[in-house]
Amino acid sequence: MTRIAFQDLYAEPYTHCYGCGRDNPHGHQLKSYWDVPFVQTIAHIFPASHYTGGVPDHVYGGLIASLLDCHGTASAAAFKSHTAGIAFDGSEALIRCVTGSLNMQFIRPVPVNTELMLTGRLLKIEGRKIQIALSLSADQIECAKAEMLAIQIK
Repeated sequence: MTRIAFQDLYAEPYTHCYGCGRDNPHGHQLKSYWDVPFVQTIAHIFPASHYTGGVPDHVYGGLIASLLDCHGTASAAAFKSHTAGIAFDGSEALIRCVTGSLNMQFIRPVPVNTELMLTGRLLKIEGRKIQIALSLSADQIECAKAEMLAIQIK
């Protein structure tokens, strides 16, 4: 399987997202991939020190939520597209999803200037609703987790 980021398989109208849009030069440009094909997704990002929050040298919570949100909708798009038979080779765009809900738990502070790893696992698909379990880790220690309900765009 060719390793193409899910976000790079979005149709043109959906490439401007601040968190993950390939056509937004000011954004994070998060890239999500299959870690275990069709089982788990993965993304990595290295937040710079200017993303600190109220506690020095730690990432502010809004960035953590944004990263989980973008990785979650990309994961939902990937899982839903897989069930629809889309090939992930660039021959057609992925199904696109938006956030219906994102229920987060902050477990421990997230350090800046450290590579973060995000993972996503499919919980279930019911029609246009895709439920995803998400995790954000630093140095292999889980720092935040979330459950997302994503909705497929019509």
